Amino acid sequence: MVQTIPNNPDNMAFSPRQESVALGVASGLSLAAAARSAKVGVPTAKRWSRLEPAFRRRVQELRAEMTSQALGRLVDSMVGAADTLSYLSRKGKSEMVRLGAARAILKMANKTREAVELEERLQALESRLTNNEGRKWQSRVA
Repeated sequence: MVQTIPNNPDNMAFSPRQESVALGVASGLSLAAAARSAKVGVPTAKRWSRLEPAFRRRVQELRAEMTSQALGRLVDSMVGAADTLSYLSRKGKSEMVRLGAARAILKMANKTREAVELEERLQALESRLTNNEGRKWQSRVA
């Protein structure tokens, strides 16, 4: 079961049924299915979704939390998967197994390197942008 983040100050007044509908929608159910599951009328759930920004924010918060939890599980599994590939590339019983593992390692290593380089470049650009905006602001004030 997903452990949800507590209601924030914007949505402290959410009823358990509103929270249940938000969790259902965040989990991938349609709004109608989430409403039925929470024993809420579909028109009521549609009204919450359409007219209450705090309800929509809550759905986004819950989705973000679920995504973070899933990513954490994947990261935990990556070490074991890398160990398995390393073992298979060295000790696989057939050449095809060793070759497949070696290819997978090289492919993932390359993608990881590209992702790290891209992240570093993005951080450098963001830093430059932040510094330039500060300079522009200072020159306007002066």
